[in-house]
Amino acid sequence: MHARSSLSEIQREAAVAWFEKGIADSAAATLLGVSRPPVRVLYRRWKIHGRGALVAKPTKQVYSFEFKLALVERFIAGESAPDLAAEVGLSSPTLLKTWARAYRREGPDALRPKPKGRPKAPGAPQPAEVSELERLRRENERLRAEVAYLGKLRALRAQERR
Repeated sequence: MHARSSLSEIQREAAVAWFEKGIADSAAATLLGVSRPPVRVLYRRWKIHGRGALVAKPTKQVYSFEFKLALVERFIAGESAPDLAAEVGLSSPTLLKTWARAYRREGPDALRPKPKGRPKAPGAPQPAEVSELERLRRENERLRAEVAYLGKLRALRAQERR
């Protein structure tokens, strides 16, 4: 179950047991003494996944562009979100509705995978430029050391002559 659920593990187990006996979500919420929305969400997940609704998924599921597009087209054609979600094993019909909303707003490209992570800084030099810059800095440092060495050598020779 979702980590942010307001229901404890024991409450979720009890609710699923009542669902299996034919008790609806509103009655189960009353019996548990909790608000209806989290029980309603659990009930919908239970209708799709059965007892699997109690098991937390270890990682976030990633769906391909083609898979999303096919499901969204079927949803827009008139099939219901809960039926489609149950058929293909989506975690929630809301996921399909989110894809459909993005599809209507931005077209098929909205369903393509997006780049992850923090974008690169616009002023950051490219790796090839960094290596050239670093090479020049090292050369500059070497030349300064050489000039300092020669200056001290000249001073030593001048001191010996005196």
